[in-house]
Amino acid sequence: MVAESPAEGPAEGPAPGPDERPAEGPAGDGPSRGRRADAQRNREAVLTAAASVFVTSGVDAPIRRIAAEAGVGMGTVYRHFPTRADLVAAVYQHQIEACAEAGPALLAAAGSPFDALCQWVDLFVDFLVTKHGLADALRSDSDRFAALHGAFLDRLLPVCARLLDAAAEAGDIRPGVQPYELMRGIGNLCAGRDDDPRYDPRRLVALLLRGLR
Repeated sequence: MVAESPAEGPAEGPAPGPDERPAEGPAGDGPSRGRRADAQRNREAVLTAAASVFVTSGVDAPIRRIAAEAGVGMGTVYRHFPTRADLVAAVYQHQIEACAEAGPALLAAAGSPFDALCQWVDLFVDFLVTKHGLADALRSDSDRFAALHGAFLDRLLPVCARLLDAAAEAGDIRPGVQPYELMRGIGNLCAGRDDDPRYDPRRLVALLLRGLR
């Protein structure tokens, strides 16, 4: 694992958040439930903040910056995610689930299946940008990296397939587009972003999608 340096340890953070205070005993079941809810909200806030910070600064961004973005103390971050690798893996899993859940919602709300596909692909590109640095952060934990990659395929391929099928049935795109090929192609287009700040993968991804019509 890639642990934080002592300079970024919990001792430097603000006062402990509500999820770090001891829960009440049996007589305090109500406050205990409230504490668990606070802890879950804080965890979600940290994951959202970390995903945002990783996009702009990579997975090596200071933990104190993520804590500030989430509005929690550094102790709260470390309570949920003891090492940076724990945090990176959790963000990755969180983004997988968010991307997977967005597919059906977009299909139900968008003006057309093709619009839903385009909006989902935009979220998928965001996900790929957030993914930057995952392999390096988990280089000492190849089993977890492999498990996350498996979850990525298991959760997102069926969602992409559903969107493609709906767009094809509506006559928006040509039939026969394979979800793995599309996702792999988008991933390849996103790969050059880090090496050239002038390169905008979204422009080429948009051209790719127009080519499906």
